[in-house]
Amino acid sequence: MKTVIINTPLGCTEIQGDENGISKIHVMNEDIEISTKIPKELKEAVLQLKEYFEGKSTEFSFKINPAGTDFQQKVWQELVNIPFGKTCSYLELSKKLGDVKAIRAVASANGKNPLWIVVPCHRVIGSDGSLTGYAGGLWRKKWLLEHENPVKQESLF
Repeated sequence: MKTVIINTPLGCTEIQGDENGISKIHVMNEDIEISTKIPKELKEAVLQLKEYFEGKSTEFSFKINPAGTDFQQKVWQELVNIPFGKTCSYLELSKKLGDVKAIRAVASANGKNPLWIVVPCHRVIGSDGSLTGYAGGLWRKKWLLEHENPVKQESLF
């Protein structure tokens, strides 16, 4: 498994992966040393994340390989379908997955997403439009949603 640490507007970010794809992208709450060399297996992910933060790209095309249960994989695949600049509630997500009663399980799988930004769990909000919980901190969720706001005139929240 290869690892690289990059700097983003939201903090130091660790990327892990190998020839089978990127398995983890994780923002850290502490500053640590930024990597000076990028393993070839991680270069495309680093480039695409940089372009995302610069506002030059709205989607990711590098290969991903997150580890998770079948249910988690199903939830994460549905998250990838939420378009850039749009949001979805946990209830809507549960409905799309075919089980409204699974809302807590969906929220739990969302919280265990190992691919920060690329699998856009930040696009899931409460049914009332509230930001609700976010593993990276609500300030990061707010920043990401505003970054993706196509209107760019005023804050969504």
